[in-house]
Amino acid sequence: MRFEMINRKILILGGYGNFGKRIAEDLSSIQGITLLIAGRNINKAQTLVNKLTPTANAQLTALAIDINSESFRQDLKSLSPFLVIHTGGPFQNQDHRVPKACIEADTHYIDLADDSKFVCDIQHLNQEAKAKNLLIISGASSVPGLSSAVLDYYQPQFSSIQDIEIAIAPGNKAERGAATIGGILSYIGKPIPGFKNGKQFPSYGWMNIQKVNFGGIIGKRWLANVDVPDLSIYPTRYNVKGSVSFQAGLELTVLHLTMNIMAWLTKLRLFQAWNKLTKPIYFISKIFSVFGTNKGAMRISINGEDGRTTKKIIWTLFADNGVGPYIPTVSAIIMARKLIFQGTNITGAMPCLGLYELADFSPYIESLGLTTQESCDG
Repeated sequence: MRFEMINRKILILGGYGNFGKRIAEDLSSIQGITLLIAGRNINKAQTLVNKLTPTANAQLTALAIDINSESFRQDLKSLSPFLVIHTGGPFQNQDHRVPKACIEADTHYIDLADDSKFVCDIQHLNQEAKAKNLLIISGASSVPGLSSAVLDYYQPQFSSIQDIEIAIAPGNKAERGAATIGGILSYIGKPIPGFKNGKQFPSYGWMNIQKVNFGGIIGKRWLANVDVPDLSIYPTRYNVKGSVSFQAGLELTVLHLTMNIMAWLTKLRLFQAWNKLTKPIYFISKIFSVFGTNKGAMRISINGEDGRTTKKIIWTLFADNGVGPYIPTVSAIIMARKLIFQGTNITGAMPCLGLYELADFSPYIESLGLTTQESCDG
């Protein structure tokens, strides 16, 4: 197997960014591959290469590449990577030029997209990917990658599922990227998918705010609606009878409520283009990063029936010591390692659903110092 991996190239787009650098850190331990850390800034890429090289088993190379350049498709063909991992968000305003270019270059593809349309529409490339025996995966992140692995694990305990509630609450001191903020700003106050009383209904980004008690190390946190693929996929995938909701929040009340006010301004058509202010808002968020904690959590609540008995299970993942930003990268790492070491019997273009099990995530719970908590009623 090691012989088969010699000179196998893994290209990480946005490789020095908030998520890309964490994926690069993990995959750099693999012997027999060449890891291409790429982005528009060659100096940032080289800085990360220099940092990782002393402990790396992989060969590391810095690379300047721009996915929006006219030469991108040809550049990719010239590199001929085995796998491209696309971390360069926000995905809310992107088309599928990168996965399309990967198919043309006979390259497997994984991204960390969290935008409903981007992730769900990846299936339009299914036939092209199958024709070339390629695996094209979108949404290999906390959602829908990890959230679906958790739901797949617990689903057999239910005869029917009534409601699914998912929430993510990062610590304010946890490292964040401008792309993440830009993604949220693109839809606050705007219609996003919703599912209630067994039907699709319009919801709005960063509205319906509430305070929820996560327990454990973080206690109560503010939450609000966010746009994720889960809202479009899970009603059908899990045959949900009632509702599917997904919320996230900011630890600092002043920041969370300010975002809600911004959402109202958008809904009332008083201001529509918050994503154009990503840079100053990101700068403000950095100023506030001295406050709050580096503790966060992800919670998945499933309410339904087991036979004729009502049942509710709540699974919570807690992150301390600033390791929260690693969680969105684990799905991509798991799938990349599967491809590198095992290849794939599955081909086509698809969201990251049913491609790995919760047991595959378990080693990272220990290595990252995460903790989980499960409660069951019924």
